Amino acid sequence: MTNAMPGTLPDVIDTARGWLADDPDPETQAELAQLISRADEGDSDALADLGDRFRGLLEFGTAGLRGALGAGPNRMNRAVVLRAAAGLAAYLSDHGHVSVVIGYDARHKSDVFAQDTARVMAAAGIRTLVLPRPLPTPVTAYAIRALGMDAAVVVTASHNPPQDNGYKVYVGPSQIVAPIDAEVSAHIAEVGTVASIRTAEDGWETLDDAIVESYVERAVQVVDPASPRDLRIVYTPLHGVGADVVSRVLSRAGFADVHVVPSQGEPDPDFPTLAFPNPEEPGAMDAAFAFAAEVEADVVIANDPDADRCAVAVPTPEGGWQLLLGDELGALLAVHLLRHESTLSGTFATSIVSSSLLAKIAAAHEVECVETLTGFKWLARVEGLRYAYEEALGYCVDPAAVLDKDGITALLLAAELAAEAKAEGRSVLDGLDEIALEHGLFVTSQVSARVDLAGVEAIMQGLREHVLTELGGHAVEAYDDLALGGDSLPPTEALRFRLEGGGRVVIRPSGTEPKIKCYLEVVVPVLGGDVLAAREIAARELDALRADVNLLLGV
Repeated sequence: MTNAMPGTLPDVIDTARGWLADDPDPETQAELAQLISRADEGDSDALADLGDRFRGLLEFGTAGLRGALGAGPNRMNRAVVLRAAAGLAAYLSDHGHVSVVIGYDARHKSDVFAQDTARVMAAAGIRTLVLPRPLPTPVTAYAIRALGMDAAVVVTASHNPPQDNGYKVYVGPSQIVAPIDAEVSAHIAEVGTVASIRTAEDGWETLDDAIVESYVERAVQVVDPASPRDLRIVYTPLHGVGADVVSRVLSRAGFADVHVVPSQGEPDPDFPTLAFPNPEEPGAMDAAFAFAAEVEADVVIANDPDADRCAVAVPTPEGGWQLLLGDELGALLAVHLLRHESTLSGTFATSIVSSSLLAKIAAAHEVECVETLTGFKWLARVEGLRYAYEEALGYCVDPAAVLDKDGITALLLAAELAAEAKAEGRSVLDGLDEIALEHGLFVTSQVSARVDLAGVEAIMQGLREHVLTELGGHAVEAYDDLALGGDSLPPTEALRFRLEGGGRVVIRPSGTEPKIKCYLEVVVPVLGGDVLAAREIAARELDALRADVNLLLGV
């Protein structure tokens, strides 16, 4: 069959039959056959479902592939993965890359997709190593350099819902960016039938636990062996793959008082205790907070399901738990690194949608700080990188080992930070107040609106045609249309408004959902050392800013 997609809904049944004949997976074959049968009988829902599944090939971009599991070219399945692997193998061969390491998480079909990728790579003559079992994404990112590999694939959908899976690609030690994604896509488009793809039944090597042990040994080096360890930690992997490696890392580093949330400790692709397996989502941390109250924990730490993100919650003076924002933990980790490395060399980096506080902290310590586009595929490309973070709970604290976000080393550094604060009779929240006293209070928030593609385009075009002069009671001092490039950034579909007083608003379409996302920041000086008063002012300013942005989005 060809890559052509149907032009009208009646055509879709014939197209689906062609796909069915080439589908290598009995499960998706049965699923698709039933759907075709229902559509043949006039079931309008089945016909519409087929229309969605066959409206195009699942797009391969800088994030690789990600989508719902199921039959058809617009879903994640063995046929789509085999095509992606064949296209990637062709790209690697064209560019003289001769080796690849493959990792995978515990989601549905992850092990199958990993094995299919190995079969294609081995048949293409590429040296292929496969991790021994479902493991955190940072272990694969570490293996690229540790084993001297040219490329990597990780089968994961990170913190997406249970019905999704994905396919993340690295060339060199970091994730791919344009134009690599376009070149791989072009090779995928050249693939004929799935049956025509060359595969091998052997020829790859399954690694043993030595690679995990090597990662653990490197990870523990991010903390000072002489720093305090008196800390009771509650940890949750949110039904993901983090628990085993995290337990080993914490134990090896000397943190002995660790309690894993019992209901979420084992990998489970259905994420039964969660509505959404993302620590930022409302309710996702409830089980961890309840367990922390039982064991009287000092800190609660979570990873997302593939353990490349890290969330930290700390006790509040009023009781209960406060989940730190990504920007808050990003600043705390930066200050912690500077405290421990008085002669720190290298560059700090953050993204255009994260807080500008990192630049202020870096400048005070005469450390270079740069902004990149969103995502670690860009942050990892900063020359001389020493530390990077993005507001979506992603932190890179040891770029010489893992040139990507790593929720495990970030977790370990956060534990050290919390243990030091406890030993000094302080709280982690005191650390945030100390940063505010030194640099001013930087407070961030987000607003998003779910809109279709036409609505996204209309909103962005309207903002370009009617440039704002005021937001949230603050004058707009500068306006940047980032689609035009500038500030050494590649062009991206985003608008940035710099506000009087140092605040800002960044508005951009989501890269993965039909949404407009807006990132808000206000900056308030701390007068007379009164951080509480500054926080009250910041809350009012954020409310005003949020109200104006909601009006712009029609919320």
